[in-house]
Amino acid sequence: MLTGWASMGTSASGLTAERLNMDVIANNIANAQTTRTPQGGPYRREMVVFTPMATSSPFDLSLQQAGWPVASGIPTSLNGFGGVQVASVVADPSPFPLRYDPGSPDAVNGYVQESNVNVTTELVDMATATQAYQANVTAFDAAKQMYMAALNLGK
Repeated sequence: MLTGWASMGTSASGLTAERLNMDVIANNIANAQTTRTPQGGPYRREMVVFTPMATSSPFDLSLQQAGWPVASGIPTSLNGFGGVQVASVVADPSPFPLRYDPGSPDAVNGYVQESNVNVTTELVDMATATQAYQANVTAFDAAKQMYMAALNLGK
């Protein structure tokens, strides 16, 4: 079991990361039809990259103080897991689809490059992010209820 307030911190980090993920997905959906951006060319889909946050548990710290090696950046026990963080937001390198539209001002040789955003994929990603967000809310609430019950034991 996670000790102290660590379980709530783990859930909070997941909430923060999934909120950014949902914002990026919403931005992708909003720009799915954008064929011209200030940078030139169509809008390029963005994706969020998550990484685990590792913290040292009291046991790991004791091992380090005793001179034993502990892998840095890797959770070595459940107490050492600190949640998730956003490593970066990256552009999707997939090619832009072409649409034949010789009348468009963005056409080159009659073809217009469209955004590489697939709305169906974005909706599935949004549903997944929403479920992950809700799971973190549920875990946070469960931890809060356990802490409140523990505080009420002393009354």
